[in-house]
Amino acid sequence: MDPALQKTLTFILFILVGFLIRKKFANKDQVNGIKNMILTIALPSTIFVALMGVQIEVSMLIYPAMALVFNFALFAITPLLLKLFGIAAESAQGRTLALLLPSLAPGLSCFPFILEYLGEDALANAALADVGNKLFVLIFLYVVAMNLFLRRNKGEANGSKGKIKSLLLSLIQEPINMVIVLALVLLALGLNFESLPSFIGDTFSRFSLMMTPMVLLFIGLAVKIDREALGKVFCVLLSRAGISMLFSALIVTLFGLTNPAVILLAVVFPLSSCSFWPFAHMAAFDAKEVEQKNKQFTFDIEYGVLVLACSLPISTLLILGVLASGHTFANVSTIALSGVILIALGVLPTLLRRINWSTDALSLSSKDRKRMVEQTK
Repeated sequence: MDPALQKTLTFILFILVGFLIRKKFANKDQVNGIKNMILTIALPSTIFVALMGVQIEVSMLIYPAMALVFNFALFAITPLLLKLFGIAAESAQGRTLALLLPSLAPGLSCFPFILEYLGEDALANAALADVGNKLFVLIFLYVVAMNLFLRRNKGEANGSKGKIKSLLLSLIQEPINMVIVLALVLLALGLNFESLPSFIGDTFSRFSLMMTPMVLLFIGLAVKIDREALGKVFCVLLSRAGISMLFSALIVTLFGLTNPAVILLAVVFPLSSCSFWPFAHMAAFDAKEVEQKNKQFTFDIEYGVLVLACSLPISTLLILGVLASGHTFANVSTIALSGVILIALGVLPTLLRRINWSTDALSLSSKDRKRMVEQTK
């Protein structure tokens, strides 16, 4: 059996095990405890090991820069995407999607698979790219959320500066960012992983071994299937993935990328699921509106939860599909065609519904005309 297929089946089995033992983790805090273990211990350790094993160059700053470009590009395109699906940009759902869709959460949906399929060098590059994404979701999207909130709630500007300062502090204190800074400082001093005392290196290495199994189990535990609400959210997320693919094809073409590992990294990183951070911003402002007993809210928190719940499994399946196919997606034509197909699959149900509504409206009007003629006779 093909090694890539064997690895993929192993990953699917991990997710299936997580799904089957969900009853043992009925308490939401237990599932969140696993997520916190991943984000505070397993993932930072894996990124530290990966970064300490590569040669850092100034040219690698292109990774966070390109992540930021992607974030802003998707943020600019989101209003058009909402219009396409008939979601009003000034509605609570529209404002919720405007914050969630441009954000990325590669830690849970992307990094484990990059490590397993592309190796530690690719993971180190992805970790650097995530620095740019973190600046976008923690700072820029908070400012956007605050402006949307203030637009609907006059006179609530007090305390905003303090909130931004606390967000900057949380950005620095986040374990992932702390180990990235630590690794970059050590590398700048001429140290690498082999230079560390063996007990420190062994500790990080053993913690990093936990990441992939824990992430896959978490996906199985956290995934929720809501057939009623899946429809439009699923289509919006498919279109988001298609736009991401087209962006990746553009990057591969503009930079003339030829290394398959780098091309695949450029494809899978933008396919990461939506981030929890913009949801946290929205939840904070929603709590203020609850205190004020507002009847209309700036954001739709329940809808945001649904988007996050659907985004993780969709991104995971797409990323697994891309990486498990070997070098198939290392070709720019395949990437672009896949992007077009995903957008078409996402948009088609909405177009068909609109055609049906138009047909029903026309047939109804023709019946009315016929009835009027008969009445005249």
